[in-house]
Amino acid sequence: MRDAGLGPSTAHMKILFLGDVLGRAGRTAIKTHLPRLRKEWALDFVVVNGENASNGMGLSGEHAKLIFEAGADCVTLGDHAFDQKDMLQYIEGDTRVIRPVNYAKTAPGRGARIFSAPGGRKVMVVQVLGQIFMKRPFDDPFSAVDQILRTHPLGAQINATIVDVHAEATSEKMGLGHWMDGKASLVVGTHTHVPTGDAQILPNGTAYLTDAGMCGDYNSVIGMEKAEPLRRFVTGMQKNRFTPAEGEATLSGVYVETDDKTGKATRICMVRQGGRLQSSGPL
Repeated sequence: MRDAGLGPSTAHMKILFLGDVLGRAGRTAIKTHLPRLRKEWALDFVVVNGENASNGMGLSGEHAKLIFEAGADCVTLGDHAFDQKDMLQYIEGDTRVIRPVNYAKTAPGRGARIFSAPGGRKVMVVQVLGQIFMKRPFDDPFSAVDQILRTHPLGAQINATIVDVHAEATSEKMGLGHWMDGKASLVVGTHTHVPTGDAQILPNGTAYLTDAGMCGDYNSVIGMEKAEPLRRFVTGMQKNRFTPAEGEATLSGVYVETDDKTGKATRICMVRQGGRLQSSGPL
């Protein structure tokens, strides 16, 4: 990881966001590729969604530490935030882990935080859950994010704002992306484990991608061994629990460059490294 005391070499910040880490395969991909990418791409700030890193359901404190040691500055969660019970305590002690801002107000942890990046720059990370097709009735994501973005506008004390929209419906993610255009540097979707091909800079300067995909084995059904999901699709009956696929994983996400003065995006590029998917990145 780069020394936080080093000044920026340009007026741009280089940011990497990686999609849902799924099981052992995803953790291995993070451990294998992220230290190299951090150095080769001269990254200033890295966010990793760790929602499914521990056996496909939630994130343990041990696995959070592994992701940070590999080079992440922030780890976001999602609707499975507290499936691993030790996260209830861990998140209170390690504020680099961000849970959804529209969780219950009594939930431990926080849904947004301002981080320090190289050269004294400030990066705000926010996570919000969608409502459509989600199993639990979370608070309205639009109003939950609105107050935070209004309180911490781009181009003032915040050099970049990253919003992780953890949601099922592509329409809801796109709606939130357009609604936040000009208010955030990057709005990126997570949760569906399938990378979309619509990386773009919106008219008012926000980088946008509907879903970053997963850091997991793509020879699977959204990261899970194929036999049980196929059985349920074909027969409508459940026999076993889902288990994460453990083949070589693809590290999947998005790379963004932002202007330090305005916080607006100047470049966006889809990222795929290792595994089965065609390789892509900023270099």
